[in-house]
Amino acid sequence: MEEFGRQVLSIITTAGSKILLAVLVYLVGRWIITKIVEACEKIKGFQSLDPTVHTFAVNFIKVALYVVLIVSIIGILGVPMASVIAVLASAGMAVGLALQGALSNLAGGIMILIFRPFNVGDYIVTAGVEGVVQAINLFYTVLTSVDNKRITVPNGALMGANVINCSAEENRRVDLVFSCAKGEDVLKVQDTLRGVMNANEKVLKDPEPFAQLSGGTNEAMEFTTRAWCKGADYWDVYFALTQDCTIALGEAGVKAPAVRVVTDK
Repeated sequence: MEEFGRQVLSIITTAGSKILLAVLVYLVGRWIITKIVEACEKIKGFQSLDPTVHTFAVNFIKVALYVVLIVSIIGILGVPMASVIAVLASAGMAVGLALQGALSNLAGGIMILIFRPFNVGDYIVTAGVEGVVQAINLFYTVLTSVDNKRITVPNGALMGANVINCSAEENRRVDLVFSCAKGEDVLKVQDTLRGVMNANEKVLKDPEPFAQLSGGTNEAMEFTTRAWCKGADYWDVYFALTQDCTIALGEAGVKAPAVRVVTDK
């Protein structure tokens, strides 16, 4: 009986020492990983990286270091590595099937990093949402909408959808359509619209502003205006032209289209 007690005590002591050592290694390892990541971020070459690459690299380094830490802890606990590898291999397929979406997002993040359809700070329209790119992580891309909502989009969905990068080019074109009553002087309306666009300081003079009759109905004529501006000024020009053109047409005596009222007999 005493021999059995000694064996049990020996097993408990050995197991307890391994567990304590594993916990200690985990705590120390986590601290070391934090310091390594902080040190990497302070390296000049690392700081000079594009924000997109910087965020991706930080996440990759952190994940890789934690994988090494977990493998080390498993070894300390005395679990045979051959058994661990066999378990991981058998579970790998099941986990892979369960995490198809996550793996797709990871692959999407890598593809975004390689092909660079957009960068941090760009305004994009994709997958039914739009906003300024705040961060590109391993699995998700974070946008901020114009009304300051945070939108998280899976990278897999981004790579499978059309992406409109509104910040890729220096200049953008503002397209607007204005209507007036049938029978108004076409040249007068065009001159009024061009005058408003030329008077706006943020509208570029080259290419010159465009205003032409583009369509109509039995009651109205439609005029399309096109004005180029700097990408950062797009919304300022959009709203300014919408308001100023409407006011200018009214001051010029241009009548609005007649409204046909249909009543039941």
